[in-house]
Amino acid sequence: MKTLPIANLLDKAGLPKALFWGYAGILIFMMGDGLEQGWLSPYLIDNGLSIEQSATLFTVYGVTIALSSWLSGVFAETYGIRKAMVTGLVLYLLGIIGFVGIGMTQFSFPAMLLTYAFKGFGYPLFAYSFLVWIAYVSPKKKLGAAVGWFWFFFTGGLNVLGAYYSIWAIEHLGHINTLWSGIIWVLIGAFFALILNKAKFQNHPSSSKSHFQDLIKGLTIVKTEPKVLLGGIVRTINTTAQFAFPVFLPTHMEQFGISTTDWLQIWGIIFTSNILFNLLFGMIGDRIGWQRTILWFGGVGCTVTTLLLYYSPQLFGENLWLIQIAGILWGATLAGYVPLSALMPSLVSQDKGAAISILNLGAGLPVFVGPAIVGLFIGWLGATGVVWILAALFLVSSILTAFITLPEGENAIKTDVSAIKEN
Repeated sequence: MKTLPIANLLDKAGLPKALFWGYAGILIFMMGDGLEQGWLSPYLIDNGLSIEQSATLFTVYGVTIALSSWLSGVFAETYGIRKAMVTGLVLYLLGIIGFVGIGMTQFSFPAMLLTYAFKGFGYPLFAYSFLVWIAYVSPKKKLGAAVGWFWFFFTGGLNVLGAYYSIWAIEHLGHINTLWSGIIWVLIGAFFALILNKAKFQNHPSSSKSHFQDLIKGLTIVKTEPKVLLGGIVRTINTTAQFAFPVFLPTHMEQFGISTTDWLQIWGIIFTSNILFNLLFGMIGDRIGWQRTILWFGGVGCTVTTLLLYYSPQLFGENLWLIQIAGILWGATLAGYVPLSALMPSLVSQDKGAAISILNLGAGLPVFVGPAIVGLFIGWLGATGVVWILAALFLVSSILTAFITLPEGENAIKTDVSAIKEN
């Protein structure tokens, strides 16, 4: 298929031209998959579910996301990326059809629990398997930008387009039909990523004697490659606050006159900033170094901006503009971790899928680690104590990043590339 002119422009900006349709598919797939994120819990509670049941539903969903995230890298490398993505698509379809058709129709909590858990297996296998494709296809000197583009499309679909589409769809289609319509968007995304996307991926030979051993590499690699374990911990810390903040920060801000509507505006602008800086920090990482970008812009930056966002109502009162600026800065520094998706697979010469599995596990764990930190400490230390814990975790991540160095050969290659550029 002939590549669109825009794909050539994006290729120059670090998005691999061969994977253009794959990136577009990730955007649309994640839009359909995540369209209920902002409203499903209050809808279920309004219709009879208890708060505890709703929390249990999303906790189980978070567990399956984490498990699927871990499996995605090695599954893609062992069985093939397209098979992994198709498996994710099928699991999503089984989950959402069961959840809406049985769980929601009969309003059966056990059915909801089982089918929504199935849905949780879907998007990590579909989207995170695509990261393996990016790691193998992208030129090393542009890998940071390539993964920056991935997170731009992923977050843009999940947190931005899905939310804005839901605002329109709920009004015109109703809640249940909005959920059904997600299937259409997911199928369109899958068509783009799996049919229109003609990029080739050749499975790399494995030293293991069985597929089971290949899958186990997704855990054993942390023993043979300790730096991969450090990277997984850093990735977990990266978005822990993202899932912790919605649990308690809106209530904290209400004490200073910030309404729920105001909070939603702040949260929206945070992720608008985040998707834009995903691109920027991917490119910055390619120029000044992935590790340096993560350490300073990500770890140290988030340590400062996490505290700034929390204390902004006390500092600025009800001045929403200044609080939103604090949110913009926090969203930007969250994106400082983007080069981690380039750094981790580059730590190993083989088994990149296993390294990406640990990266993806780190992306899935915060879904329930963040709320768990709030639940464990807010009664004891209050909101202020929880925020300082989150800020301290970001600082710890910057310290850990200092030990995540590339192999000597990789450092030499990057040095040679820099020397060529200078000459």
